[in-house]
Amino acid sequence: MYIEDSFRHKGLRRKLIEELLGKGINNADVLDAINKVPRHAFMDSGFINFAYRDQAFPIGAGQTISQPYTVAFQTQLLEIKKLDKVLEVGTGSGYQCAVLLELGAMVYTIERQRELFMKSQSLLLRLGYKPHFFFGDGYEGIPAYSPFDKILITAAAPEIPPRLLEQLKVGGKLVMPVGDSSVQRMTLVEKLSINGFHYSEHGAFNFVPLLKGKIF
Repeated sequence: MYIEDSFRHKGLRRKLIEELLGKGINNADVLDAINKVPRHAFMDSGFINFAYRDQAFPIGAGQTISQPYTVAFQTQLLEIKKLDKVLEVGTGSGYQCAVLLELGAMVYTIERQRELFMKSQSLLLRLGYKPHFFFGDGYEGIPAYSPFDKILITAAAPEIPPRLLEQLKVGGKLVMPVGDSSVQRMTLVEKLSINGFHYSEHGAFNFVPLLKGKIF
């Protein structure tokens, strides 16, 4: 199916980039990647007017497409380099995945909700994006393909799953919102050695919960 990306869409993206700049996103590569991804394609056509507002929006299955600022903020914290091997926990709409791919990363993305898994896989491939797709429990990561240079978790939990820390390469970075259901702190973990980690917090955010165990 053809997905239109008109001059109007591109103009709205440029305005969004200006807004993100004003909010402190200063990584030129991240801004360029967001400018290239047609966010409207990841939303139902009836909500096209919301596509380039800097806000989250429901996408079904109790999930949301993340606010562009949040996508940019998490991505900027990770300092993605070309050919970085990145694990994304929570494919969701596929929007964050597309941004990572535009940065030249090799993305391994896992989703536990079959409806979203099927929908995002179909859409990303139609847009020409080719991550490695996995259907399963994000708490467990994808150990067979570890270690990863970077790990991005797009849902919140009270603590970072130990299995994900194990799958991070020494010298690698993990970003995850950590906290209770009301508010979380964006946490950056840098792996200094096999058992050595440096943690830093980078502001308050609100994410859907990272669910553990049963997939559906």
